[in-house]
Amino acid sequence: MTATDTPPRTQIRYEITGATALITLDRPDRLNAFTATMAAELVAAFDTADADDAVRAVVLTGAGRGFCAGADLERGTDTFSGDSAGAPRADHGTVDGVARDLGGVVALRIAASRKPVITAVNGAAVGVGATMTLPSDVRIAGEAARFGFVFARRGLVPEAASTWFLPRIVGISRAMEWVSTGRVFDAGEALAGGLVSQVVPTGELLDTALSLAAEIAGNTSPASVALSRKLLWGMLGAADPWEAHRLETLAIDELGRGGDVAEGVSAFLEKRPAAFGDRIADRLHLVPDWPAVPESATAARGDR
Repeated sequence: MTATDTPPRTQIRYEITGATALITLDRPDRLNAFTATMAAELVAAFDTADADDAVRAVVLTGAGRGFCAGADLERGTDTFSGDSAGAPRADHGTVDGVARDLGGVVALRIAASRKPVITAVNGAAVGVGATMTLPSDVRIAGEAARFGFVFARRGLVPEAASTWFLPRIVGISRAMEWVSTGRVFDAGEALAGGLVSQVVPTGELLDTALSLAAEIAGNTSPASVALSRKLLWGMLGAADPWEAHRLETLAIDELGRGGDVAEGVSAFLEKRPAAFGDRIADRLHLVPDWPAVPESATAARGDR
């Protein structure tokens, strides 16, 4: 495993293992509490992963005992006030003239990833520590993981675009129960509610996530996975299945005349591993950008 040297990182680690970018929240003494610096470094890390054709998947996890204990509250009662948080938030653009929520900046950057994202929740994931996981494609929990959408207990509403993501992942009833109570719950309840796909012993968590990433990297077309990811997420908001049918038809028509499909079929018939060559960047035009930036927003680097 080798670390990428640039850009400088102080609150996360970015490492390459095989064809996987491993991003680790790295403030273990603070249970990886979320800061403006961490937000900027996460956005930059996903930019780096997207730009590297050798990266086929991203695994996100936390260092030490926690995944992310939520926003760093060192400013006390001013933590969420516009006066104290406005400057770093404004670095990431505005929505209707208001500096964007930093949790949303990170969540929407993860959502726009060109590579599938697997989150390995190794401990407490509370507040933004829970909501930032929602745009991941797969969430795997260690047995020690704990989750909490605690915003109502702090006088806030959920952030990180989680009011869009959470009900679509777990259903409105479960989402409303967790948000309205603000209670912290264990990995078993997260599994039963569909928030995570599996719970594994904590010591096996990272290997499990990396193994899934390696399975993706070793068997699939990068362009196909990237387009499929955009379609699956994007069609959650479609009015009816005809929009999915339209986009799939157009993509299949062009992909079917391309190199990866020919290679995939040949490899199957010849009973050998496929060697896919299509670049993601050359195929992105086949499906609409997702999530789309609204006209009322001014987006900074990292948005798609």
